[in-house]
Amino acid sequence: MELAFALIIGALTASGVYLILRARTFPVVVGLTLLSYGVNLFLFSSGRLATGGQPILGSTEAYSDPLPQALVLTAIVIGFAMTAFVVVLSLRSLADHEDDHVDGERNVRSTDTHQEKQEGQR
Repeated sequence: MELAFALIIGALTASGVYLILRARTFPVVVGLTLLSYGVNLFLFSSGRLATGGQPILGSTEAYSDPLPQALVLTAIVIGFAMTAFVVVLSLRSLADHEDDHVDGERNVRSTDTHQEKQEGQR
């Protein structure tokens, strides 16, 4: 169980980092989301993977730790706000630069096509 959970966390984190390093905005947003999911699972696993644990202290010897659950809940809210901000930021960048590159630089082909359209309008 722990090995499968660790592999899932590693796969989410690796694919999230790979997508963050892409040059387009949509893969960056998806990569941030996947990285956020990987971090949430990591925080959740820090409370030990145990089934049937009581959530109340003192009722049994084995209880579940409520702190990782609270941290995951907070991380979900922060991740949603960050994703919404990055989506709005990427849409604004697309509107300003007419291209969805992360660094804002246009491709040579799209620049040539844009210049040809401007020359054709004159």
